[in-house]
This record gives sequence, structure tokens and C-alpha cells, in this order.
Amino acid sequence: MATAPAARLASLDQFRGYTVAGMFLVNFLGGYAAIKHYAPLLCHHNTYCSYADTIMPQFFFAVGVSFRLTFLRRVENDGHSAAILHAFKRNIGLILIGLAVYGVVGGEVSWAQITESGLWGYATQHLSWSFIQTLVHIALASIWVLPVIGATPMARIVFLTASGLAHLLISQVWYFNWNEHTGGTIDGGPLGFMTWTIPLLLGSLAYDTLAARGSKGAIRPFLIWSAVLMVLGYAFACMNAIHNAMLGNVSGGLQAWLAPPPFVAPTLPIDLWTMNQHAGSISYMTFSAGFSLLVLVFFIWLADLRNVQVGAFRTLGVNALAGYIIHGMTGEAIGPLVPDDAPLYMALLNFALFFWLTWLFLRHLEKHKLFLRL
Repeated sequence: MATAPAARLASLDQFRGYTVAGMFLVNFLGGYAAIKHYAPLLCHHNTYCSYADTIMPQFFFAVGVSFRLTFLRRVENDGHSAAILHAFKRNIGLILIGLAVYGVVGGEVSWAQITESGLWGYATQHLSWSFIQTLVHIALASIWVLPVIGATPMARIVFLTASGLAHLLISQVWYFNWNEHTGGTIDGGPLGFMTWTIPLLLGSLAYDTLAARGSKGAIRPFLIWSAVLMVLGYAFACMNAIHNAMLGNVSGGLQAWLAPPPFVAPTLPIDLWTMNQHAGSISYMTFSAGFSLLVLVFFIWLADLRNVQVGAFRTLGVNALAGYIIHGMTGEAIGPLVPDDAPLYMALLNFALFFWLTWLFLRHLEKHKLFLRL
């Protein structure tokens, strides 16, 4: 069984803080026309993996690291059954927070509509799938992996592989088309937890390596596995192109066998193999998990080995849940100050104001040692 690192690793707080800052950046700026024109990689497109699409998997990767750590500690102190129960209740609480943050009703509904449609009709016609967003996805994926979060590395690898393949099979049969054409689904929809399991459990495996080898010893295997995962994710993305090339449906030499690389907009319609956050595809999850590992390596080198830390990242990283909730409220208050069609410099100035105010809230909480935990 893995043990905890000898001391709290600054790299993990810096990694989380960078991820929260990236969330602020893409969520606030992504709606501005100038950003879509000058920096499209900062926007979610749902047709390929942009920089914006690398942020959410990093949350899951970080959750996997901390989930493994806290679960093993609770098993040691209270026993396995108590650890399972505590984790389950914690994630139910996270779902309830998600319901409060996102809401479940898609638009205004009158009492006459409810009585006319009945309970089932109300649920199918007026409730929105949009409540299944980041916090709820994290909770569902965490509950899904509960049977193996304390298990051996091989058991977790088998589980994430089986979960990803099961999602692929379901997507092939019906889920991909349903998710693409059903309004309100976000980041993989109600079955997205099956592939969000990939970055989460890979994060738990990264924790094991850090606990066993320390920061310096983890860099080499992390770099190797980062490359393997990113290449594997891209290979998955090429499957549809390879299939069409083998059938002779396309021409053009080697290029016909390859999908567009990550961060490049595709020229063909998306499919279940496309690196697509909206679909929660296995190509996207595998590539982005490898990318998350590469980002972690950078912060291990910077924070743990060179002792260089970004103060803002520390503030955001130690209170990530509070940052997630507060940034939504601050964004709703500050965003309308500058319209979506404003020039680039106005969008950036508004973002600076938004970021400063949100950081100010979180810095106040940090100074008074107030951390939002479940």
C-alpha cells in the first residue's frame, strides 16, 4: 500500500492553482468575440481538443491524487468500511452543492404545465441535464471508482480500461448520437463519469509514484507515461480515419490515415473517436490525462526541485472548491460590464478585474485559514 509523501508537496498546490486559474481564464474570456477570433484555443469548441478543454481533466487528475491520499489515510485510521462510507457521503454532498450551483429546471415552468404533463412528463420535458457539470461529474466518477480507489495499481488500470471500453461500446450503440443531439448535456452527459474515470484514476496512480519515489524520482516515469498517454489518445482519435482509409473511402496518402493533431480544428465531422469534451470520448480523456501529467511534471520541477512558487497559484490551489463556486458568482457580476463584442483590450481589462476580485476573496479566506472542504 502506498504511503503519504514525507511532506506536503508544493507542486500539487501549484498544479491545482494553475488549473483553477486556467478555469478562470477560459470560462470568463471564452465568450468574447475578440477571443474567439484572436485566441480560439481559449474557447470550448466541442469539435476538437483546445487549450480550454485541457483544464477540466486536470481537475479530475488532481482529485484522483487527493482522493487516493485521503482514502488511504482514512482506511488506516478508521478501517475500509468507514472510509467507503465517508467518501460516499462526501460525494453525495458534492452532488447537492452541484444542484444548488447549476439548477435542474430548464427555464420557467408554470403550475398548469406541471399538472398537465404529470410527474414523468415534467421530469422528461422540463428538467435539464445541464445540472450534470463539473462538480456532479467529479462526484459521480468518485462514487464509480470507490470499489478500486484503495486497490492495487493493476486493479485500477483494469477498471479504468474497462470503464472506458464500456463507454465506447455504449456510445457506438446509441449514446454518442443521443448525447450530441440532446439539449443541455455538458461534458459527457449523464454517463460521462465512465470516461472521467480515466484522468481521475491516473491521478491516483500518480500519487502512488510520488509517495514511493518522491518528486525527483517521479519525473522520469511521469514523462514517459505522459508521452505514452498522449500518443495513445491521438491514436484513438485516428481510428475513424484509419477505418475509412482501409475501406478505400478516402484518398491522399498518409494524411488520410491520420486525424488532425490536438489543438487543431478538424475539417471532417466529429465522431465518437474525436477528441471531444462534449462527448467525453476516450481519445480526449486519454490525451488530456497525459497532458495533465506533463503539466504536473513542470510544477514538480519548478516548485519542488527549484523551490519557485507562484503566490496566486498557492492561494487558488489550497481552496479550489471555493474558487470554483466564487468565480461563477463573480463572473456573473463582472462579465456584463463589458459586452461580448467589445475590443480585445476591453475584454482583457475586464478579465483582470474579475481575476483580481476573485483572488481577493480567496486570499481573504486563506489569511483566515478558512478552507471549503467536504
